[in-house]
Amino acid sequence: MKCRHCQSELILPLVDLGSAPPSNAYLTNETLKAPEKWFPLNVLVCEYCWLVQTADFAGAEELFDDDYAYFSSFSSSWLTHAESYVETMVERFTLNEKSMVIEVAANDGYLLQYVQEKFIPCLGIEPTKSTANAAREKGINIIERFFGVELGKQLAGEGKQADLMVANNVLAHVPNINDFVSGFTYLLKGNGVATFEFPHLLNLIQQNQFDTIYHEHFSYLSLIAVNTLFTANGLSVFDVEEMPTHGGSLRVFAQRKDTGTHAVNDRFVSLLKKEQALGLDSADFYADFQEKANKVKYGLTKFLIEAKESGKKVIGYGAAAKGNTLLNFAGIKEDLLTCVVDKNPAKQHKFLPGSRIPILNEEIINKIKPDYVLIFPWNLKHEVICQLDYIKAWHGQFVVAVPKFRVI
Repeated sequence: MKCRHCQSELILPLVDLGSAPPSNAYLTNETLKAPEKWFPLNVLVCEYCWLVQTADFAGAEELFDDDYAYFSSFSSSWLTHAESYVETMVERFTLNEKSMVIEVAANDGYLLQYVQEKFIPCLGIEPTKSTANAAREKGINIIERFFGVELGKQLAGEGKQADLMVANNVLAHVPNINDFVSGFTYLLKGNGVATFEFPHLLNLIQQNQFDTIYHEHFSYLSLIAVNTLFTANGLSVFDVEEMPTHGGSLRVFAQRKDTGTHAVNDRFVSLLKKEQALGLDSADFYADFQEKANKVKYGLTKFLIEAKESGKKVIGYGAAAKGNTLLNFAGIKEDLLTCVVDKNPAKQHKFLPGSRIPILNEEIINKIKPDYVLIFPWNLKHEVICQLDYIKAWHGQFVVAVPKFRVI
């Protein structure tokens, strides 16, 4: 396989998580009767541009279909993050009713609703029908397509260039990453700004966040790799912020390389030097990650078997993609984990891909009174613990498996 960005041959492995179905391909009672498509889940490191990436097996159209079930608005902490972002960007870049904000991967309108409230013209680009329709119900104008150079040129030709483009948790999701990034150079105004948020590869490695690896994530990004990638595709990075979201993310600020005038911030220079000092541009940094992932798998499996043998009841919380990665890597089925609770109605009464564990609503918790609730979206554990605080009435406890197994 060749690197998605620079076309160099990929040799250096990061981790092999076996094989699994796409993490958001939830099953219904009907599709339970049919075979599932499983794809190898291998991750490799480019030793030339340092882009970390999954091996090519599944295409974007198979992963982001009409029934895509991830809706951003079901996380209250993510909504707070989006609202705060809008407030900050409006103030920093003096956005007003004459500006244009365009979000790529607008999902269900979780962010643009706050732009709309300020009477700032906005447009969302979202390829999945289910979430695009949810955004339209909020009154948001949505273009239901994948983004790249072709769409960027088309919209620019229609006079829809942006003062601010938003790309939250999408840069990692695109197979043709060069075409995706290049599209921003057409759709941004001459002095426009694009912000990209994505989980930071540094945290993934240092904190053993291997469960954030799944087929929908084609790339795993460091600032080193993003800076190289953007420069090659007509953008220049001028600032970066470290964010607590998704276990530690970066918010990168970029502008058109040919016309942008924003000065380079010291934060960008400092973080780039930090990554280089830690060795993110050397093969040694990526060694031993497989062993760390294996330890989590063994710890979780041991706990669930011992709980089963001692008559303890364990359920999961959060039918998240990261949970599906973990369950399929560990080979966990319904015999060890009764069910998974999720508050998204689009997932309820379906079944997790691969493990085929049923997804139920929260009512089941009071009904069966589990001894342990295993939280899969560990990045939202504080939100979940507050929400399910009532399990303490029967001495229920919370469990997380990543970055290492522990009972809270």
